[in-house]
Amino acid sequence: MVAYSTLSDQELTALLKNGDQTAFAQIYERYWSIMLALAYNHTKDKSAAQEIVQELFISVWKRADILTVDNLKGYLATAVKFSVFKQIERERRKKEIEKNTQMIFNPDEDVQKIEAKFLQEYINGQIEQLPEKCRMVFNYSRVQNLSIPEIAQKMGISEKTVEGHLTKGLKTIKINLKDSGVLMLVASATTHLWVN
Repeated sequence: MVAYSTLSDQELTALLKNGDQTAFAQIYERYWSIMLALAYNHTKDKSAAQEIVQELFISVWKRADILTVDNLKGYLATAVKFSVFKQIERERRKKEIEKNTQMIFNPDEDVQKIEAKFLQEYINGQIEQLPEKCRMVFNYSRVQNLSIPEIAQKMGISEKTVEGHLTKGLKTIKINLKDSGVLMLVASATTHLWVN
């Protein structure tokens, strides 16, 4: 008999993909309170936090067969933040519409804007965590749209070094996006699996 409580997240995720209910129950037990605390920390609303986490686990179970996650805890935490972000954006949008009743409300377009904004903010957060020189190069390139020779001149480093920093930064961000499951979350929201 398998002692599910001793299994790693990766092992539980593999079992979950095959529809193992006990593996799902173990994931739920392992992460429910952690995700609830995270959701509450962002919403300051116990009821909203419980709803977000409940919806998260319902979605995980529904999508178990296609779930491909390297870091389960990171994926769940990102999903909670994404749900909170969507909720905040929806409320903000609702207030804007209430202020100006002439505005045309398009739910699908609204969801896409929320997803794009979330993804951009997540990437910005990842850029901020890059090593200092790598971050500076990345900002000069992506924010100020400077060319590689311009960045090299501005920072007093070789063009090859600039290219190295850009490559390193992109690779780090791509790995973090993959590990956290952000791209999968946004893709899921597009197909309305994460949209309330």
